[in-house]
Amino acid sequence: METVNQDTNQVQEEPRTFTQEELDRIVGERLQRERAKYADFEALKEKAAKFDAVEEAQKSELQKATERAEALQKELDILKHADSVREIRNKVATETGVPASLLNADDEEGCKVQAKAILEFAKPQGYPVVKDSGEVRKTSGGATRDKFKDWYESNINH
Repeated sequence: METVNQDTNQVQEEPRTFTQEELDRIVGERLQRERAKYADFEALKEKAAKFDAVEEAQKSELQKATERAEALQKELDILKHADSVREIRNKVATETGVPASLLNADDEEGCKVQAKAILEFAKPQGYPVVKDSGEVRKTSGGATRDKFKDWYESNINH
């Protein structure tokens, strides 16, 4: 049924009413169309789950390989550093004459400072004072009794 609105001169249709059977049929058809769109949803869901599992397995293998590579790189860096330090210590030892085993600095400057300190410490500070004014004594290579006798005669009898 049509009505004419006199203010706007437009034709308005009255809303149509549906019976419950018509509404059930319309909704049923709509549901059927929607279900047809997603008929293979379960199969796709299953495939996606399998893909995710494979991807996760590959990811963990990749992570394991990455972690191993990182650990090996760390070890290589440590070995390179140790080799570099050893070369520096050997170089300074060769230049200064101080054994490399006495040097423990990690850089060349530190090793040179240590070598200089070691050489300064090892340098003779002069000759020790000798009680007998440096007189050469004749020592016998004999028995202890003979040595004691010689000592006694030279120190006590005089």
